[in-house]
Amino acid sequence: MDRLGEAYDSPEKTELALQLCWAIGEHGGGGRSHKDEARELFESLELLLYENLSSSRLGLGQESTFSSDNQTYRKSSQSRLLCFVVTAIAKLATIHRELLPRAHFSLGKVARSRISDERVWRRARDYLGLMTEPAISLSVLGPSRPSNGQMQNRGTVKWSDGASKMIAHVPFYILGEQEGPPFHDFLFSDILPRR
Repeated sequence: MDRLGEAYDSPEKTELALQLCWAIGEHGGGGRSHKDEARELFESLELLLYENLSSSRLGLGQESTFSSDNQTYRKSSQSRLLCFVVTAIAKLATIHRELLPRAHFSLGKVARSRISDERVWRRARDYLGLMTEPAISLSVLGPSRPSNGQMQNRGTVKWSDGASKMIAHVPFYILGEQEGPPFHDFLFSDILPRR
């Protein structure tokens, strides 16, 4: 993981980095019982995020030795990698709650940067909003098999848990393409398709 700082140099390194980030996010660094391993993986993801974020600020690929096609490929690969890293950080922090403050800081830095690709900082902003609601965050970003062993599909909220969990916002994936932060004065008919 530590050697993937500039994974966008070759398609093979990019794919390896994407698969590693996906696996870390998907499997939560080994589950809730592996806190030390999860922290180490989180630190590697943070380092990868900051390295790529700083290189995007410096104007990745401004050297004249690269063709414009190569520059476009590198920028696209870097944006894709940053999206995977941001997602893995959010998922890891959802499973390991002690990482939440660091995840908020990292994702906040990306969301405020607005220098990298718009898809990256928008994703970071959406995950920040999602992580403020633990029940929704866990249902969207959490493991598909919780520690109690009951299967729960991502994107489903157990409404029967409403008495013990606060659910204040409609999840971002339902709001889709609406601009800006979600407002509380909307009707469900505004976001659900009409027949």
